[in-house]
Amino acid sequence: MTEAVLRNSVPPEPGRVPAGVLAVLVHIIFFALMIFGLNWKTYPPEGMVVDLWSSLPQPEVPVQPTIKEAPKPAPPPPEPKPVPKAETPPPAKPDIALKEKIEKPKPVEKEKPKPVEKKPPEKQKPAEKEHKEQKDQLKEQKTRVADEIEQIQRQQEANDRLQAQAAAQSRLMNEIAEYKARILAKIRRNIVMPPDLPGNPVVEFNVTLLPGGDILDVKLSRSSGFAAFDSAVERGIYLSKPLPLPPDPAMFPQFRNLSVKVHYHE
Repeated sequence: MTEAVLRNSVPPEPGRVPAGVLAVLVHIIFFALMIFGLNWKTYPPEGMVVDLWSSLPQPEVPVQPTIKEAPKPAPPPPEPKPVPKAETPPPAKPDIALKEKIEKPKPVEKEKPKPVEKKPPEKQKPAEKEHKEQKDQLKEQKTRVADEIEQIQRQQEANDRLQAQAAAQSRLMNEIAEYKARILAKIRRNIVMPPDLPGNPVVEFNVTLLPGGDILDVKLSRSSGFAAFDSAVERGIYLSKPLPLPPDPAMFPQFRNLSVKVHYHE
């Protein structure tokens, strides 16, 4: 009211009206900011409701929910295997293909021999098996002993033959030496020795005999150096026929070509 009285009594100053308008605008903007910027509105408190019970209610037992098993997913179907593509051979020339069909005969398949079915050995009782083994061992031992005896007998026979041959050879050599000594003794009896020869000269003759002791030929093989002694021995050989020989004709080859050696002094 005071502002209105002042406005009516006091004349308005120049430039005051725009300032007032500006101040009003500032206040309006300020109040607008206060209203829209901050919420100063208060709400009355809500009322409380209380329930009275004569007795406490029984606690409800919580029902456990049944868990249903989720159905297992079906296995995925197997992936189809890729079918390999057959390689198509390059087309052969008709002439070459025809020649190959004509020239190449089909190989003849040989029939495979059927395998021979082996029968399983029959099971033997332990006692029978042991008896059979003992019997086989005894038989094998007898065979081995027989072989050893036979080998010893063969060895003994071979030794006997060798001994017999050695004995026969010894008898033959002794008989040959005996008859050669008889021949030389008979020849010496028929020799007229020349007297007074120096030393002990030796003369040797090769005498060829006939079966029965006859003399076929007499040749001087080594001279004594004394012609009289050589001639005396040669005459004594011819005078001694027939020479004594073994009665066995099989021994005559040992005396066919006889070497006669005579010493001046025996």
